[in-house]
Amino acid sequence: MGCAISGPGQYPASGREDVVAVASLSLSDRQTQLVKETWRLVQEDIAKVGIIMFVRLFETHPECKDAFFLFRDIDDLQQLRKSKGLRAHGLRVMSFIEKTVARLDQEDRLQQLALELGKSHFRYSAAPKYYPYVGNEFICAVQPILKEKWTAEVEEAWKGLFHYLTSVMKKGYQDEERGSCPREKPKHGPNSV
Repeated sequence: MGCAISGPGQYPASGREDVVAVASLSLSDRQTQLVKETWRLVQEDIAKVGIIMFVRLFETHPECKDAFFLFRDIDDLQQLRKSKGLRAHGLRVMSFIEKTVARLDQEDRLQQLALELGKSHFRYSAAPKYYPYVGNEFICAVQPILKEKWTAEVEEAWKGLFHYLTSVMKKGYQDEERGSCPREKPKHGPNSV
């Protein structure tokens, strides 16, 4: 089950790891259309794609399982494929992608959706270092489904979308992380002695 894009380093680095700048959604009109068209085809096998995507994720990056309480102790991939919890989580992720595609022409709403997902991932302790893997595995899962409709141009469009989503989710994660840290009281103020 090899995929040419699996592994780290698929998205450009944003510079400092402790500060994430949110990229703008830089899909061309043609790329936006390609994502929408191919998504309609993927929707027909939405549950299957979700399961394939996460089984591949855990197969190629087993360390990711630590971020998933329900799947942490399941080592057998066949058992994982049959897991109702995995199916449910895969469908939630596919629902997020569906909402993403629906908001491609509304960047403010799309950005808010991805920021909120990043914040919730902080609460679940799902580290940003894993986010790019999901996009890579999604791409690997849909290639066989789309067959000849999968082209280099389609791949670049989806990579661009996932790069954007990853960037915004990381920002949401960091915003939530900063907000949860106790703030230090000022040492000097108008009432200090």
